[in-house]
Amino acid sequence: MKTTLILLLSLFTVVAFSQENGSIVGQLTDKELNDEPLAFANVLIKGTTNGTTSDFDGLFEIDGVEPGTYTLVISFLGYETLEVPNVLVEPRKVTQINAGLGAASVGLDEVVVTTSASKDSEVALLLAQKQALVIQEAISAEALTLKGIDDAAAAVAQISGISKQQGSSNVYVRGLGDRYQNTTMNGLSLPSNDVNKKNINLDLFSSGIIENVAVSKAYNSSFFGDFAAGNVNIDSKEYTGDGYVEVTLGSGINTNASGEDFVRSEGPSNFGFYNRYDNDPFAVVLSHGVDPQEAWSPINLSAAIEGGYSFNLNKDNSRLSFFGAASFNNGYEIWEGPARDFTNVLKVDFPNVREFAYTTNTTALGNVLYRINNDHKVKLSSLFINSSADAVGFYGINGQGTNRDAILTTDEGFFVQNVQFNQDMIFVNQLTGQHVFNEKLDMDWGIGFNKVFSDEPDRKRITLENYQLALDTDTNTNPVFYTNIPFDNQRFFQSIEDDELNSFIHLGYQVSDKFKLNFGYNGRTKERRFNSIRYGYEIQDRDGTPIADVNNFNSIFDVNNINIPNGEGLWDLLVLNPINNDIGNRNRPGLPENTYTGNLDVHGVYAAADIQVGEKWTFVPGFRVETFDQDIVYDVINIRPDDPGFRSVYENIFLPSLNVRYELNENSNLRFAVSKTASFPEFKEVAPFVYEAVTIRYGGNPDLLGGLDGTGATYSDIYNYDLKYEWFLERGEIISLAAFAKTIKDPVNRVVAADATGTQRYFRTGDQADIFGIELEVRKNLYTDADDNAIVSVGVNAAYTHTEQDLIDIPAGEENTFGTTFDRDSDELEGASPFIMNADLNFSPIFGTYKPKATVAFSYFSNRIFSLGAGSLGNIVEKAVPTLNFVWQNSFGEHFEANLSAKNILDPDISFIRQGTGIGDIVIREYSLGVNVGLTLKYKF
Repeated sequence: MKTTLILLLSLFTVVAFSQENGSIVGQLTDKELNDEPLAFANVLIKGTTNGTTSDFDGLFEIDGVEPGTYTLVISFLGYETLEVPNVLVEPRKVTQINAGLGAASVGLDEVVVTTSASKDSEVALLLAQKQALVIQEAISAEALTLKGIDDAAAAVAQISGISKQQGSSNVYVRGLGDRYQNTTMNGLSLPSNDVNKKNINLDLFSSGIIENVAVSKAYNSSFFGDFAAGNVNIDSKEYTGDGYVEVTLGSGINTNASGEDFVRSEGPSNFGFYNRYDNDPFAVVLSHGVDPQEAWSPINLSAAIEGGYSFNLNKDNSRLSFFGAASFNNGYEIWEGPARDFTNVLKVDFPNVREFAYTTNTTALGNVLYRINNDHKVKLSSLFINSSADAVGFYGINGQGTNRDAILTTDEGFFVQNVQFNQDMIFVNQLTGQHVFNEKLDMDWGIGFNKVFSDEPDRKRITLENYQLALDTDTNTNPVFYTNIPFDNQRFFQSIEDDELNSFIHLGYQVSDKFKLNFGYNGRTKERRFNSIRYGYEIQDRDGTPIADVNNFNSIFDVNNINIPNGEGLWDLLVLNPINNDIGNRNRPGLPENTYTGNLDVHGVYAAADIQVGEKWTFVPGFRVETFDQDIVYDVINIRPDDPGFRSVYENIFLPSLNVRYELNENSNLRFAVSKTASFPEFKEVAPFVYEAVTIRYGGNPDLLGGLDGTGATYSDIYNYDLKYEWFLERGEIISLAAFAKTIKDPVNRVVAADATGTQRYFRTGDQADIFGIELEVRKNLYTDADDNAIVSVGVNAAYTHTEQDLIDIPAGEENTFGTTFDRDSDELEGASPFIMNADLNFSPIFGTYKPKATVAFSYFSNRIFSLGAGSLGNIVEKAVPTLNFVWQNSFGEHFEANLSAKNILDPDISFIRQGTGIGDIVIREYSLGVNVGLTLKYKF
């Protein structure tokens, strides 16, 4: 592998250096304003689509131009169009053009804008942020590349007040977790790919399909009312230039997994697809064993291809453009450390766990963009994502695992083998349009359909006692199966299917230069269907069935050993929900033991205005009326007998908002925003199904939809306040300072119940939660070249958030299905980190056609509550995690790149502790992820 990579690198380097291209640079000034820099003028090489736009300082650069003589066309709406002939471009040289533009002597209808600002440019996004009427922040594709960011989750973590949970796709905005966020693509809702999350995993969106990622932390009426922390919008990549194809190959290692004999689940392919969905789970159990299988050598691989092509259709600037991208990557990690189940006492303790984690991600995106003319365009986008997580865990590998409910001994030898595969397939199809009918009326619209298949097929869990006897050399002493209940040794199948139809339409009417009206609608209709089933192995004679080889359970759970006829086999296969009670639940296929169907309908209309007062003030008042209709019907095994098995709510919600911008000067703004929004329960929060992991159990609570008697809160009212100062310095630089506050009525928290099971459920834990904080962001160029290109730049953002909520006891009874109590009156909000910081240092010198970029990126979040503790027990706390990444990109000319990366260099422990146990803080899960080192090669044709 090493030799092959070196040969490829050498070959591509030779090819790349053979391209002797030059560049055109310059500065544009405004002759009508005393030759001040002219930002966002269009600069185009005549007869081609090769062009750019000027930045804040009027600077522009067209790179990678083949040697020759060209005519340069410079235009800006309302100004004269300037043609500069005989621009000579020489190999490996810079041709500089400085020009001034004045007011046009021709009509506006004679001015044709043939290029537009690219939304993947960091400078363009900063200018858009400066001119925006509401508070928004974004990170561009250009910045993703510079910082070596692989996906959208890592991208949003570069924005102030946002952190990404290390080793997870969980993103926290201003200290608020998944339930307080929304995710959209091209302005349309995206589905969740995980039953335990509201939002889609952002790390599924590879940087190759992202044009930019924007986070709106202040509400405006065009957003859905379910808004508290913010809205994350991903603009999928478009292409409007000449045809190209780009191929990327990569490889790497994880320091924890390198050189290990890796294992994974039997059944799924190496590419993350499971091929037995068409078969009944009962048939799968009888046909396939429980042991894991050998995996490929633990070398991380990645491959991607993308391309685009566009062409003009007629003289009205009609253009048809195509873009497509497909990628695959995998990853190997080994997690080692303790895992414990602490309810009101230490129930299960595994001092040593070894888990083999294998992940894959396959992504495909296709865009067709039809620009009818300069005023009208439509876009069709289709996205497919297949992500998988394969985990083979061995709990208690040193023979020191304990279980207080063990049959033979509670002091040692308790062991669990958990073989688990999860697959999520997501289909997103969108049709969007943008139209300008005249100088007063414009319209944007979109419609989308999302489909999600989220499955956990054939989880295999085997539980043993006296595992320490497998570690000695005495063949006469062996472990035995733990048989407290038949489902201590089990096969588990879970399936989720989501359908969602969503749409929006926005109309803008320009009444005057300083007054614009906006109207619109957006809505979504979603249905989720869930079911799960278990088959348990009931061992007939556990003492007579010793386990001589703990690496060969298949020899025992072979179908030939099933107990048919009765008394002639080693085990019976039990199911809780038989097809027919007359034939029983033994050695027969069964029906799902847990099901639920959830429906959600949200429809809103809004009106807003953009009002400019004088030269400095802009006001954006808005008002939204939204209907919220949610129903859930469930049949689960762990609900009280008198529960009706359904909940249904319907609410009309009124949501006012106001955004204010005061332009202190042309480079700085002061912004203020106030709004009322809402927070709706998610299906996973209200469905009372309990999922049982090896050392943790979690489930929903239907009481969130009004309580058992229907008189309680059905959603949370949220009051939001934002104040922000932003100062745009030189090219690509900004300093901003923000303060924010929120009040959440009837907040929802995940709570560890103080009962025998210790199940984590969701409760409305009090009347109110209060949040306030500050954010600081600085992006600064420390050293630039003669053309003001940043050679050394630094970015720092940090946030402090204080949260406090009141806590009340919730008794189970006529009003509540489940209950919980607290020994304190207040606490922090679940998921809130008091301190968050992100920093990066970039070095981007230029040596002819060789343009290396080195980036060091650091992030940190402080301790935060993972689940609130109940009764006298303390919280489960996720400990602080620092992360350090290094990326070295090497661009040789315009065609070839060779990039080296080292991720998670500090390799901190991922640690969860249980506080207030009576015996001090207890680590309930801890492991490290290892350092990922990789090399990628990219060639553009």
